[in-house]
Amino acid sequence: MMRKFTNSALAILACLLPVAAVPQEAGFGLSSPAALQENGFLRFLLPRFSLKTGIRIDLQANNPEAIISTEDGVPLMNGLGLVFYLQTTVAATPRGKKAQRFAAWLDSDTGRRTVAQFKIDGVQVFTPIETLQAAEQATVFQGSAALGERFSFTNCGRCHVVGDSNRMKGIGSTPSFPVLRSLPDWEERFSTFYARIPHPSIVQLEGVSKPFDPAFPPANQPLWLTLEQLEDILTFVSGLTPADLGAPLVQH
Repeated sequence: MMRKFTNSALAILACLLPVAAVPQEAGFGLSSPAALQENGFLRFLLPRFSLKTGIRIDLQANNPEAIISTEDGVPLMNGLGLVFYLQTTVAATPRGKKAQRFAAWLDSDTGRRTVAQFKIDGVQVFTPIETLQAAEQATVFQGSAALGERFSFTNCGRCHVVGDSNRMKGIGSTPSFPVLRSLPDWEERFSTFYARIPHPSIVQLEGVSKPFDPAFPPANQPLWLTLEQLEDILTFVSGLTPADLGAPLVQH
């Protein structure tokens, strides 16, 4: 069991975000089924696209350039017992081109990974449908490794061994960053740490996390994290040397 957090000490366990933020620019309109807004999926998905591209998405547009529906379009994902499709305008207008860029991102490896990472109570909700045969590539994070290292030592070092500088500290039952980096799903663990117990009770990811329940306020000083800072952490962790855990156990 992990010990009680003090101040803004936290454990980073977690995936994937595209690239560092760029200035926001005029975007395009998107229409979608109410269920995708009510369950938090769009609140999870759209900030990641905007972080990569700087393009804003208007969910209140009267004449949207992109439509997610359960009826027609390019197959996007399975989930909630339904197949969801995406339609985008073919108009070569500035807003139309941005909607088409959104469609291309969703059909990319990064976009499909992002769709698959959305979970409710730890359970994956949607399975992306590949419409193009894209080669599998390692994710390249473009944040600041130096800032990510500084943030990790400051906020995670009381529970995790982050590196040589604090290798004699941390909590014994908490895995070190190099150990977590050696796991096949390290990207998902680090990129979704804020949603993994015990972090939801103390961490708020800007534009993604639900507000703290007023009936159960944080017991310690909460940590406010931006998408840019999360990208910095992922950039830092991606450059760590994974711990050598030896050969897997073989039962005879």
